[in-house]
Amino acid sequence: MLKIGITGGIGSGKSTVCKVFEVLGIPVFYADQVAKNLMASDSEIRDTLIQTFGKDTYQQDSTLDRAYLASLVFKDAEKLEKLNQIVHPAVFKAFDEWCAKQFSPYVVKEAALLFESNSYQMCNHTILVCAPEELKIKRISQRDGSNRAEILARMAKQMTDSEKIKLADFLLINDEQQLLIPQILELHRQFIEGGKNY
Repeated sequence: MLKIGITGGIGSGKSTVCKVFEVLGIPVFYADQVAKNLMASDSEIRDTLIQTFGKDTYQQDSTLDRAYLASLVFKDAEKLEKLNQIVHPAVFKAFDEWCAKQFSPYVVKEAALLFESNSYQMCNHTILVCAPEELKIKRISQRDGSNRAEILARMAKQMTDSEKIKLADFLLINDEQQLLIPQILELHRQFIEGGKNY
C-alpha cells in the first residue's frame, strides 16, 4: 500500500483536495486533527505538556488552552520545537496504526508540517498543493475573517512554496484557473497503478 503525503500552505486548498480523494474512496489521515485529539485525550502527552509549559496549558475543565500554548510557542522557536518533539512521535505512531487497518491501494496523509516535521520520509510520494499568495490571502480572510497582516504573519511562519517544491514529488495547482479535479484524477490513476506493486 502506497502512503501519499499531502501538504500546502494555509489557504492553498489542501483540505478540498483531500475531500476529492475521499470521494474517490481513498482513506485520508488528517495529521493536524489527530495531533489536536491526542493533546486533548492522551494522558502521557498531557502530563508532558504541563511539565514543559506549565499548568496553564490546560484549563480547569481539562481542555487544552490552545490560545495559551500558541502564545508561548509561536514567539519562541525553541518552545515550538519542544512541542513538536512531544506531539509528532505520537502522531507518527497513530499514522502507522491507522495504516495497518486500511485496505486500499494507497492512503493519503494530510499534514500542514509534512516537510517541517520530516514525516514526509514515512511516505512513498508527496504532493504539494500550490496557489498564488493573493488568492490564499483572500481564501483565509473569507474563511475566518483574519486581516491581511495576521494572515501574512501566519504565512511567514511556514516554509515557502519554493522551499517545499524542492521536496515534493507532485504539484497540484489550485489557482482557480486550471481545473483541479483532472489533476487529482491523474494522480489517482498513477497511485492506483503504483499501489498494485506494493
